[in-house]
Amino acid sequence: MAATQEEITTGLAEIVNEIAGIPAEDVLADKSFTDDLDVDSLSMVEVVVAAEERFDVKIPDDDVKNLKTVGDAVDYILKNQG
Repeated sequence: MAATQEEITTGLAEIVNEIAGIPAEDVLADKSFTDDLDVDSLSMVEVVVAAEERFDVKIPDDDVKNLKTVGDAVDYILKNQG
């Protein structure tokens, strides 16, 4: 079953917390992965891989560069999951 927007946001927060050590409560829709959350490109790859596994979604490299904010990633996963 497809995850809801809230479940995806929570899941991404847990993933970012695990990989980059950012407190989950700081991972909000309007936050930029690189500017606000200090997720570097290597960590971003790990976040994407974990999100793909967790939400049964494929995120091609060409699309990853367009996922600037947490909200961008949530919307992408909502549209493309399962």
